Amino acid sequence: MARWSEAKLMDYRLYLVTDDKIANNELYDIVRSGVKGGVTIVQLREKTADGQLFYEKAKILQSILKPLDIPLIINDRVDIALAVGAAGVHVGQDDLPCAVVRKIVPDDMVVGISVSNVEEAKLAQEQGANYVGIGSVFPTTSKSDADLLAPGMLEEIIAAIDIPAVAIGGIQLENIKMLKNRGLAGVSVVSAISKSKNPEKSARDLLQLFL
Repeated sequence: MARWSEAKLMDYRLYLVTDDKIANNELYDIVRSGVKGGVTIVQLREKTADGQLFYEKAKILQSILKPLDIPLIINDRVDIALAVGAAGVHVGQDDLPCAVVRKIVPDDMVVGISVSNVEEAKLAQEQGANYVGIGSVFPTTSKSDADLLAPGMLEEIIAAIDIPAVAIGGIQLENIKMLKNRGLAGVSVVSAISKSKNPEKSARDLLQLFL
């Protein structure tokens, strides 16, 4: 697990966010395959599951990922992240403020924030975020309330902060090359891997096209 002082050393290159519409056992198989193909970090995102189910799923994912030295990030739920000993937690603009999350979690827990403009990104950095997720960079069906970034905003945000930046939203094999050499620490995908017939190959191809 990355220490607070070493958080920039985390490997964000291929950041898989899980799809809560996929059955549990299939999801675990997708995660295993994705990691074989090169997924470097996994975020468990649950928008409808109650606390008990979220916790059980997080616990199983942690048992899969920890022996492989792949960090598990929990979306929104700081309590779940703490309960399973996850590497970090990722929150949005409508969740607990980063400064509050930073007070709750241990120093060695990574905190990520979703941002869509320079002001949000700068505030996240000031309040102790380890990385930001910038999006949506392309139109996406994985998150119904995601707004498309204004033209040039990705570059403006990256230039304004010193912490790692991960592009999110609508990233597929067909468009990932557009994000190459843009100063990003990584790319975050959902359907490009979770809806693939061969998650391992898709992960490998995504990495190859991005790097």
